[in-house]
Amino acid sequence: MSAPPSGTAILLFLRVTLHVGFAVLLGVATLGLLAGGGGPGGSRYGWVAAAAALAGVYLAGTLLEKRFAAGRSGFDPRRYAVLWLGIVTVLWVVLLAGSADFSWLAFPLFFLHLHVLPRPVALVTIALLTAAVIASQWAASGQAAPHVAMVLGPVVGAAFSVVTGLAYRALYRDAENQRRVADELRRTRADLAKTQHDAGVLAERERLAREIHDTLAQGLSSILLVARAAEKSLRDGDTPAAGDRLALVQQTAAENLAEARHFVRGLASPQLQESSLVEALRRLCSETEALAAARGSGLRCRLQVEDVPAELPQPYTVTLLRAAQASLANVREHAHAGTAVVTLAFLGNEVTLDIFDDGVGFDPTEKQPAQDGRTGSRPEGRPDGRGFGLRSLRERVAMLGGSLDLESAPGEGTVVAVRLPLDPAGTGSEKPA
Repeated sequence: MSAPPSGTAILLFLRVTLHVGFAVLLGVATLGLLAGGGGPGGSRYGWVAAAAALAGVYLAGTLLEKRFAAGRSGFDPRRYAVLWLGIVTVLWVVLLAGSADFSWLAFPLFFLHLHVLPRPVALVTIALLTAAVIASQWAASGQAAPHVAMVLGPVVGAAFSVVTGLAYRALYRDAENQRRVADELRRTRADLAKTQHDAGVLAERERLAREIHDTLAQGLSSILLVARAAEKSLRDGDTPAAGDRLALVQQTAAENLAEARHFVRGLASPQLQESSLVEALRRLCSETEALAAARGSGLRCRLQVEDVPAELPQPYTVTLLRAAQASLANVREHAHAGTAVVTLAFLGNEVTLDIFDDGVGFDPTEKQPAQDGRTGSRPEGRPDGRGFGLRSLRERVAMLGGSLDLESAPGEGTVVAVRLPLDPAGTGSEKPA
């Protein structure tokens, strides 16, 4: 069983039927006029010219409307619809005076008046057209008075045309409403797709910013500082110390290169590829001490692990490692600390990471970013790109449903505390590493 035709298909069928009916009735009436001797005055060419003019005006209006509706023309004929209908009606009245056969054209004209004109005006013009049809048929009959059928036929036809025309108009409005709704839906889908694309681009930019800050930027900063220390050693004539520091530069550069390659491929940190989180943190503490020593600092960094280490999902291990890297980089560069302690604790339903240093500390409530770049008062960071670490860490931790707390005061050191909730059923937190 076929599906019922849509409102648009019904409208198209009715429009085609209306235009074909108008053409057929006009052609039949014109042939009848010619067969009857050419109308009043017997001039064939004048009436044929009037019929041709009516056909041309009607065809031009319908073609212009169709081209505009199909989007093939920028000219909007709807502004001239009333003028067009007036010309068509006047030409029809002229032809009606020549032959009563043109009275049948009144029925398609009824539909046009209902479609183009406001309803009250259309009802008045239809009544006038009906009166013209009755008068034409009465004059053609040669009777002293019109009989009932001569009046009843046009009146009933007009009433039927009005009912049908109103139904057509309601269907037309519904089709237009559906078209507007469909257009709005398409625009909404396009806007949604653009919004999702922009959100994806923004999320990817944020991810790139976090990765670059927590890996490449920190590594390049360390390379720059150690290279300056090596240059100073060369100026002082301390060749062995300069050699050690240059070796450390090479090692840091190699690690940064590995990070960059894995970063481009979208893989995990190479420090976690072949080792556990505990081993990566222990190695990070050793590298922190080496980098601090290359700058002439006596910083000591140690790792404490509480409870049995558990197997964590990759997002957890990467987040915890990045938190330790960023925090220890701040300790090296700004804290002037003698000791840094990294504490990793597995507490059953959560994993925690605390990074403590006994350095100079700072005031986290400052309106301007502190020199160590860890203040939370300006999460967007400074114009030079520094101070992005805390926001980056907060975003990483928040995506895993955790929390990040920062405690510090001038002269009392700093503590960065990360808490990540664990789902024992989903993270394997009960499996020993």
